[in-house]
Amino acid sequence: MKDGRKELRIGLVLTGIVLALTILSIFYTPYHYNQMDKAARFLAPSLRHLFGTDSYGRDIFSRTIYGGRYTLLVAVSTVASCTVIASVLGLISGYVGGIVDEIIMRIIDAISSFPDLLIALIVVTVLNLGQLTIVAALCITFVPSFTRIVRTATLQYKSAEFVKNLRVFGVSDLRILLVHIFPNTFPLLLSTIVIGLSNAILAEAAMSYLGLGIQPPIPSWGRMLQEAQTIVYTAPWAAICPGAMIVVTIAGLNWIGEGLRKLYL
Repeated sequence: MKDGRKELRIGLVLTGIVLALTILSIFYTPYHYNQMDKAARFLAPSLRHLFGTDSYGRDIFSRTIYGGRYTLLVAVSTVASCTVIASVLGLISGYVGGIVDEIIMRIIDAISSFPDLLIALIVVTVLNLGQLTIVAALCITFVPSFTRIVRTATLQYKSAEFVKNLRVFGVSDLRILLVHIFPNTFPLLLSTIVIGLSNAILAEAAMSYLGLGIQPPIPSWGRMLQEAQTIVYTAPWAAICPGAMIVVTIAGLNWIGEGLRKLYL
């Protein structure tokens, strides 16, 4: 219990720093995220430019905290939509069973048989580029693991004594699922959601790095890494700063997820 609290605190601090900088970008950035200044190209980090500037003279700190909005928005939207879809599928599959369970789980197995990034790349390539396309692509890759977790928990509580008593008193299946079974699955799902956020951030960064994520001129951490690869020896801070934000965010979320797992599971 004590170790779980310690990891949770560390994760909350790290994630809180990133969220604070991201929220700050809504109200204030030292420079416009796409403001170019040829006279300020490749400037090292300083009080004037906290994270330095890139090959176009753009302030990397402003771009990093501004781009965090889109990276985090994609991650949160992906996990939120995935949680809703997977919860419905998992509850139905685990509670109804039989042929319904077989159909749902075979579809889930079919999706899982392909590499996640490959599925996301195919969906983004076939559809128009955009944030909604990225969310849909990543959601498809995340649904199988979330569905299995909800299904396993539903199977466990389906045979519980309190559920049998509810059926005896004539409580509807829908009420049993939504009011009595799903709330009991949430502690297990909660740590998965937090870890899912870190995975979604990594996936979005990878897709943006490949040019299939957030499109210019809007910055995202993955896109900034892609743009910095040609100047990494001239201006290493152009790659280090967005990369550090990714590392800190993922580390913080992983700490939170591990802390929640130890506290509630």
